[in-house]
Parts: sequence; structure tokens; C-alpha cells
Amino acid sequence: MSDAGSGTRRTPRVVVCFGEALIDLLARPAAGGDAPRQFLEYAGGAPANVAVGVARLGGAARFIGMLGEDMFGERLLAQLASAAVDVSCVRRTAAAKTALAFVSLDAAGERSFSFYRPPAADLLFRAEHYDARAFDAAALWHVCSNSLTEPGIAAATLEGMRRARAAGALVSMDLNLRPALWPAGVDPLPQLWEALREADLVKLCQSELALLAGSAAGEEAALARLLGARAQCVLVTAGAAPLRWLTRTACGSAATFAVRTIDTTAAGDAFVAGWLKSLAAHGVSPATLAHFLADRARLAATLRYAAACGALAATRHGAFTAMPHAAEVERLLAQP
Repeated sequence: MSDAGSGTRRTPRVVVCFGEALIDLLARPAAGGDAPRQFLEYAGGAPANVAVGVARLGGAARFIGMLGEDMFGERLLAQLASAAVDVSCVRRTAAAKTALAFVSLDAAGERSFSFYRPPAADLLFRAEHYDARAFDAAALWHVCSNSLTEPGIAAATLEGMRRARAAGALVSMDLNLRPALWPAGVDPLPQLWEALREADLVKLCQSELALLAGSAAGEEAALARLLGARAQCVLVTAGAAPLRWLTRTACGSAATFAVRTIDTTAAGDAFVAGWLKSLAAHGVSPATLAHFLADRARLAATLRYAAACGALAATRHGAFTAMPHAAEVERLLAQP
């Protein structure tokens, strides 16, 4: 099966990803005795992962955010550029260091995080830091909730979503909630809902839907609230279980792929990258999104492509390094 986004050659339409880029330090098992635990450095950060994922799949991607003027900021900028991500609108600062995330894995490859953020450079991006070029040729503008955790960066995130829509882009949000990043005593729900109301496309995992709903009984009301705002499509993932999709007129499920999971760190980001790359390649726009979503065959093909991307990412360590290439996705899709 070919990439769901293939078809007539068009001028590249860019998937723009806004937010954090950081360094994941993956814990390796200690050798035993008094041997110190070792950590492997991987480039990451959810929106940056999506940008790299889109580029690896052959799409046009741009990353926008703030990096520290430190060795980790240099490393991230170099790795984004080497992945063919447009970094012309990335800002740098000496006022804070690049964020770090220490990652540990359980026996099933499920990850847990310990964040060294705040303070961090990515949180210092403000609306005035957007370069006018940030919105050029933007097909989709993608964010997650990690850039909502403090008032200044939250305002910049919302401003970017609104300016992207005014520029003719679809707005995508993967909730990607990390409770440890929010200040103690702060209820994230009001800020989450404010951003979700700006999104045309929403991706949640099952636990995030439960949080928005408050209880299992409230899930349908939460989904109706999303689809009653700007959202025209909501995707709900549940690991290896089939994902759910909902539009304003229909709903259904899509199968995932059985793989040997070793690290789930960036699987959701790879899924989002496959989804957005396919939508951009199809030429989906605010004017045509409803028509595209009504075509069940095309919708199913894009979701299958996205699921293959997510599955492949779970079979390898890291974040940028876990993003699959298009040929790998094609091979998985071709398997019986």
C-alpha cells in the first residue's frame, strides 16, 4: 500500500510544529554492584519530534520554538536541521538553559519522565518572537499542552494558533499532558480547554480523555464539547488497542500494528507526524476538511498510515531517532 498522502505533485505545504525541543536522557540499567547508572542522550520534545517525523516521511516541516545558547541547544538545532526540518524561525536565548527530561523504561517499554523544567529556554518564547515567515505556506499548525504550563508561553501558543488559522492553516493539538510540568496546585483543565477550543484536529490518549471528562460517564459529553467547538476530528488512542476516531457526523475505530515494543517515548508523536503529513499531502485545508473526513476510505488510509508510523517508533529507542522513514512505513503497510 502506498503512503496515504501520495498523489498529484503539489507545491510543498508545510507542517509547522510549535513548542518545546529538549534533551531526553534515557536511563540504562546499572551494570551491578556500585557501578553508576548511565544515561544516553537523545534529541526530543513532542512538537520537535513531530517535525522530524514529518520530514523523515518526506513532508515539509518547520519547527518554531526557543532554544538555549548552550551545548544542548546547539545539539538540537543541528539535529533538526540534519533531519531537513526548517529551523529558520527558531529563536535562541542565554536567559535559560535547554530543558532536560530523564526517561526510564519498564519491562514493557513504557516510559516515565523526570523533567528539569522550569526554568527552561522553551518557556521564554513570546508572541513577539514569531517571525513573519513562521506562517508561510503553512498547511497545519501543531501544538501540545507542554507549552501551556506558564502564562507567558501559553499566551504565545494561543496567539500562534490564531495567527496560523488567519493564515489559512488547519490547527492541530495533541494534548500530550505531562502533569509533572504544571506548577503545584494549578488545575490545568481551564488552560487545556482554552487551547482545545482553538484546534480543528485533536489527538488524545484514553487517560487524557478521562481527565477532560472527569469520569467515564462524562466522556461522551467531553467529546461532544470538543466537536461543538472548532474541532472537526478527534482521535483517541489507547496504546496497542484500536484507536477511536470521531467527526461531527460519524465515528469508528482503526486497528494498530502488533510490534515488539521496546520504547514508547515518541510513539504518539510519530503517529501524529504520519497523520499530519498525510493530510498535508492530500491538500486538506479548512475549506476541504469536512469533505475529506466524510470519505471513509481516505480517512481510514491516513489513520492506518499514522498507526504504522507510531508502531515503528515504539520498536526503537529515542525520540528523533525513533521517527521512521517513508520506506519503512511502506514495508510495514505491505505486510499481510
